[in-house]
Amino acid sequence: ESSDVNGCLLRLAPRLTMAGLYRASLFVLAFVLTTTKAQTPTSSPAPTPCALRSNTSCAECLRNVTCLWCAPSKQCIDYPVRNILPPSSVCPLNDARWGLCWVNFQILIITMSVLGGVFVIAILVCCCCCCKCERIGKREDAKVERQTRARKSRQNVKRTEMQLRHDEIRQKYGIAKDNPYARMNNP
Repeated sequence: ESSDVNGCLLRLAPRLTMAGLYRASLFVLAFVLTTTKAQTPTSSPAPTPCALRSNTSCAECLRNVTCLWCAPSKQCIDYPVRNILPPSSVCPLNDARWGLCWVNFQILIITMSVLGGVFVIAILVCCCCCCKCERIGKREDAKVERQTRARKSRQNVKRTEMQLRHDEIRQKYGIAKDNPYARMNNP
């Protein structure tokens, strides 16, 4: 991207004049001033206390995230932040709404518990599968190694048997060597 910008600047450099630079700097200054004005925080009006939203609707109450809607009594109350879940003295879990009107705390707790359980079980299954695959791999390696050792031992047995047969044939025809390292001479 920087090479594209540099190339663009190199193409525009011969066309830039003092007046063009002046206009460009004014444009940049105006852009910076307008964006900084747009980004300055504006003071929003203080949210309406939750108690004043009672006997309205759930959607009206839950516009303020600190409010809790109790459906049967149509009460809009401040969320009891000291407790994770609202106590049943404030509002039963099945009737309490927070954040969204169609989600009650009881279903939320059950759903989150099930999802958490499924997540934990999935992790355990993955760990067991990985360990099992690792053990199977080790078993396969050990099996291949045993087969290789058995093959080599059979090969050595066959080699010694063949050597004995060759030695018997040499003795039979009188071409046996006294010294196995000596050269055989033709008689």
